[in-house]
Amino acid sequence: MKTSMKTRLLALACAGLVLATATAPAALAATGAPAAHTVTIDDRGSIVSANLLARLSAEQVTAYLTGAKFPVPARPQGADLYAVVYRTIGVDGTPTTASGVVALPARSRKGLWTVSYGHGTLPTKAGAGSVADGDGRAVPLMFAAAGFAGVAPDYLGLGTGPGFHPYMDAATEASASADLLRAAGELARRQGRTLSGDVLVTGFSQGGHAAMALGKSLRDDPEYRLRAAAPIAGPYHVRRAELPALLAGRLDPHSATFYLAYWTVSMNRLHHFYDSPSEVFRDPGVEKLFDGHHSFDQIAAGLPATPRDLVTAAYLERIAKPSGAVLRATEANDATCAGWRAGVPVRLFAGRGDKDVAIANSRLCLRDLRVSGVKASLTDVGDVDHMTSASRSLPQVLDWFTGLRRG
Repeated sequence: MKTSMKTRLLALACAGLVLATATAPAALAATGAPAAHTVTIDDRGSIVSANLLARLSAEQVTAYLTGAKFPVPARPQGADLYAVVYRTIGVDGTPTTASGVVALPARSRKGLWTVSYGHGTLPTKAGAGSVADGDGRAVPLMFAAAGFAGVAPDYLGLGTGPGFHPYMDAATEASASADLLRAAGELARRQGRTLSGDVLVTGFSQGGHAAMALGKSLRDDPEYRLRAAAPIAGPYHVRRAELPALLAGRLDPHSATFYLAYWTVSMNRLHHFYDSPSEVFRDPGVEKLFDGHHSFDQIAAGLPATPRDLVTAAYLERIAKPSGAVLRATEANDATCAGWRAGVPVRLFAGRGDKDVAIANSRLCLRDLRVSGVKASLTDVGDVDHMTSASRSLPQVLDWFTGLRRG
């Protein structure tokens, strides 16, 4: 076992505490037609099933968030936490289902603003918020305790979603996230609550990228009013920031190896980088690690220590000077901060010491937003690592969002 690799990957999971000691689990009946049902524009976001994972008092929410080292809102309230399966579309636009988390506050019931949180990189289905504890549960609970409806999509192919996860695919990050907003509205109505249609978006790491993809897509959605975006340490510019930092050795080699392997396998499924994994990987068996069922331990054991030990010299040349399919993939990835409409404020958060996702990603994103006339800022939370950038940023995001709701 490569112990250092295992430690890095487990840290990337951003795991919290197990909710079992504070919950009173109950199941809600599955609703609607099965997943094979044809998804129309009216079906997207409709609920297939909703299960109550936890009903927590204000004291229990406080204890949970404190133990998991997440911010506790001022005057927190209790919350109900649900795992939801809902209808959405796949990478090719065909019908599928996805899963996610919805947290509803106990006291606040009418005209709720919604916060959508995108979780960080996960390579295994079993790590997603709808089926396991971690930031995909803690952050929605945090916002619900502050009086918001909190939602966190698992994204396609994670949690109980079928098929592979299209890692770093902006289009389906946006569609799966938007359709969970619709499912949250349906669930809230069933519980005697109403959502106002006002939406705030945030996310960490891959979730920062997903948050920007969702925010950009909501500009043309008549159902919602995007009020603000606050992504944290996202890989918004793979071509001009993340890959150059990786190739120059400015990133932690263990996490860089993991990200490059996952991204390459995912992009091949979407953009066809190779016919055989031996064309890019020194060990072709690496591809099988990213089937959604291998654990962090198994992935750690199967990856080498550095990117140069992971991939061929020819592939390193391809990503250093992208063309063809690699160029198309990076262009699709790197458009989430460009083309925004002015009027929605964006606060970016990142740490200059981050050795997983280079802060250059956020600097380039800030430039893109300002070119579009967006009122945007970047808060450098310090010379800290990737995970600490999240813990330093989330309290500021919570305070900002709470202030925006108060007007």
